[in-house]
Parts: sequence; structure tokens; C-alpha cells
Amino acid sequence: MITDFHTHLMCPMSDLEVAGHIEACSKTDACVVLGRGQGDSADINKELGRYVKQQAKMVGFGVFNPVEDRVGVKSIKAITKDVGLCGVVLYCCEQGFHPAHSRAMRFYEAAQQLGLAVFFHNCGPRNHTDVLEYGRPYLLDEIAIRFPDLKMIIGAMGVPFVAETISMIGKHDNVYADLTVRCGRVWEIYEMIVRAHEADVMGKLLFGSGYPEHKADECIETLLGFNRMMADTHLPGVPREELRGIIERDSLAAIGIANT
Repeated sequence: MITDFHTHLMCPMSDLEVAGHIEACSKTDACVVLGRGQGDSADINKELGRYVKQQAKMVGFGVFNPVEDRVGVKSIKAITKDVGLCGVVLYCCEQGFHPAHSRAMRFYEAAQQLGLAVFFHNCGPRNHTDVLEYGRPYLLDEIAIRFPDLKMIIGAMGVPFVAETISMIGKHDNVYADLTVRCGRVWEIYEMIVRAHEADVMGKLLFGSGYPEHKADECIETLLGFNRMMADTHLPGVPREELRGIIERDSLAAIGIANT
């Protein structure tokens, strides 16, 4: 079972973008699609919901901004579960809110009640207006403590705060990390995997490609060739079966989502 836990589609979707996404996901057994787009969250999520309903292997995570959107259970359900989505993606850095903002805490309470997983896409802010501090994984500690049944995923290992991510997934049973493989960033990949191996948290890593930045087959090849990258050095390697375990993990089952 190969699940790509990190792909994107921008809403509104063009036919070309849809075709590219479908082709990229053809190499996996399941695929998580994280919503993105400008405008109203409800409109974005409805379009994403229609798309994933047409694609048997795809699971949608809708966009949400707890500072602007309604945070009641009924309102959240209407733009997530009712339109066929299984989770929510938050862009704290980009949208400029602290992960433990009072309205965000009300959102997590509702998400836990609804059984929605929450993906924190706060990795490597790219815009000068993004608030880097709001991407620190340790800020999720309070949330994980207060809502122990809420499945939380730290996107792209929380780069650039990888050490904090390792601490979080080691501390909390309900927190996972998306290992988005950025092909070509040899040292970044090496550091993330060795840190996770030495901390004995490899079982908490979920494979992701970050599409459209990379495709799953490229990332799988990079991971399986991990030890070869370090062959001419004296640096420690990681057992191949642990690397294969990340790729073949049933990530959806791990966070309680049934891929129907």
C-alpha cells in the first residue's frame, strides 16, 4: 500500500492541472489532496470534494481559516464531511494566525468531535509576509495535549524546524509527520531520516511527494537510494526495510481514515 500523503490542487482547477494530478497519482494506491486556492473556503472545498468523489483512490483535505471561517461543529461539517472531505489543511504561516489562537482551539475541538484529521502546512514559508514563528512545531504541543483524539500531521517534517517535529511525534501518539521528499536536497533528506531513525520514530512518518513540486515515483526512487547517496562517506545509514516501511505504510489507516 503506497499512499502519497502530500499533493496539491489549486482551486479553481484547470483541465490541464487535473490531468497532471491524476497522472502523478497513478503510481500510488492512495493519494491525499490538500486544498489550496483564493477566496471562500466553502467554494474551494466543494470543488475539491467533487474532484475526489470522482477519483476512487483520492482523499481530500479541505482548506480552513479558523480566524475568518465559522468554527462551529455544524459549519465545519458543512464544508468538510458533507462535501466528501476527510480532513482539513491549515496554513498558519501564510494566513497569519497562531496555531493555538483561541478560535483555532475551538476549531480543533470541533474537528476532534467530527473525526477530522488536521494537516499543518507550515513548512518553509515562501512569501515575505508569511509569519515564520507560527510554523514552529512546538506550538502544536498544547493542542496535542488538550485534544488527544485529534489526529495531527506536521507537513514536510516542519522544515526548517525538523528537531522540533521529531520531538513532537515522539511525545504524542496522535501526532504524525509528513516526510515530503524534496529530490535533490541530499543533506536535508539525510538529516531528517537519520534524526527519525535515531529517535526511533520512523513509524510515525507518512510518505509524501509535495506534488506538483515532485512526483511520487521520483520520491520513492530517492528514498530507496538513500544509502547509496552516502556510500562514499563514513556517515551512518538507515536499514532499507525501514525506508521501505515509510513508502509502503498504510498512512490513511494510521490516522483512522478508511480509503473507500
